[in-house]
Amino acid sequence: MTMITNHMPTSELQALDCAHHMHPFSNQHELSERGARIITRAKGVTLTDSDGNEILDAMAGLWCVNIGYGRDELADVAARQMRELPYYNTFFMTTHVPAIALSAKLAELAPGDLNHVFFAGSGSEANDTNIRMVRHYWSAKGKPNKSVIISRKNAYHGSTLGGASLGGMVPMHQQGGLPIPDVYHIGQPNWWTEGGDMSPNEFGLSRAQGLEHAILELGEDRVAAFIAEPIQGAGGVILPPESYFPEIQRICDKYDILLIADEVICGFGRTGNWFGSQTVGWTPHIMTIAKGLSSGYAPIGGSIVCDEVANVVGSTEFNHGYTYSGHPVASAVALENLRIMEEENVIGHVQDVAGPHLKQKWEALSDHPLVGEAKIVGMMGSIALTPDKSTRAPFAATAGTVGLICREFCFANNLVMRHVGDRMIIAPPLVIQPDEIDVLVNRARRALDQTLLEIKATGIFC
Repeated sequence: MTMITNHMPTSELQALDCAHHMHPFSNQHELSERGARIITRAKGVTLTDSDGNEILDAMAGLWCVNIGYGRDELADVAARQMRELPYYNTFFMTTHVPAIALSAKLAELAPGDLNHVFFAGSGSEANDTNIRMVRHYWSAKGKPNKSVIISRKNAYHGSTLGGASLGGMVPMHQQGGLPIPDVYHIGQPNWWTEGGDMSPNEFGLSRAQGLEHAILELGEDRVAAFIAEPIQGAGGVILPPESYFPEIQRICDKYDILLIADEVICGFGRTGNWFGSQTVGWTPHIMTIAKGLSSGYAPIGGSIVCDEVANVVGSTEFNHGYTYSGHPVASAVALENLRIMEEENVIGHVQDVAGPHLKQKWEALSDHPLVGEAKIVGMMGSIALTPDKSTRAPFAATAGTVGLICREFCFANNLVMRHVGDRMIIAPPLVIQPDEIDVLVNRARRALDQTLLEIKATGIFC
């Protein structure tokens, strides 16, 4: 058996990595020069790298390790399932117990009449499913021209051909001939950077009404669905103004447009409720799920679908699916993850303990000279960096320059905090404790102090 042990020198591991491993969202040549950070183990909210550094993971991996690292229960369930039934597919009128149990549990947890689950291997795959599902739904109802899906600029819905098309990120669209036809993007509800002189609620209403303008421009008979994250995650943890989603709901109801809530990041407790759409008061027809579904311990995603859509789509053969749809091991791990969340009252911990403490500490960062606003809901937060709080001005540098500097200082202080442009974002494991939150915020403040000194020295702070 070939095995690479963790005690190999870091430089040897980096060289081997650069020689053969193509990293996602990375400049491979730059990575080869610097060498990858190599994580060797993890426990709770702490990562350990190949040099022995202990790093507080304020991003829960990629927004996903909700119950923290090192839970033996999930490893035990995976091993048991591998011995009993390591794999079988759910095609051709066949199923297995883990997929049955998990779909029933998700129907129990999901709000309203979201009672049906189509499994995938990731959130990206699930959003590809959603494109096909909503188009097939309208075609089955005798409206094949109703195929346009409206999304938002700066949205993230995955990196597959369909998912990246739904997303509204220009750098992704510049590679691979995206977006695919019949995907349309409207403005995002980002008041900090785009609100101008409007109040947040005026701006939220205006951006929501952009959906109605698009429907009328494209033709009501052509628009199939609107997709949005309750809170934009990879776009910078953008909290929409309170006026935004009620108006979105009104417009979609008025024009008979299906609502897709991308819950890949917001779902499974991240916002303080089981689903982010509950937090913002939104009623979707389809919810995209992944990440926190298994706390990242096994790759799994899916679409939770309402009765009406499921009944129409199920009336004919839906020629779609994946080899690993409802994989038995991934399903068993996800089910155990949900059991732990319920029995240990993880969402109650977010609501009553971790969430209030993090909110208090995080919002206090707004007194820092670099911070224009500090926004947070549940276990996802962001701070906007600016040289002038009163005008929300950008820096005298290319957008994202200061954010990248701050991110590097975070790493130097053994803190994983991500930057999106000149916003710094966090999404720690939901089980983080108050003393660990104190460490997180203290390290973040130290990184902000170091960033301020750096950009003043280089003349960017203006």
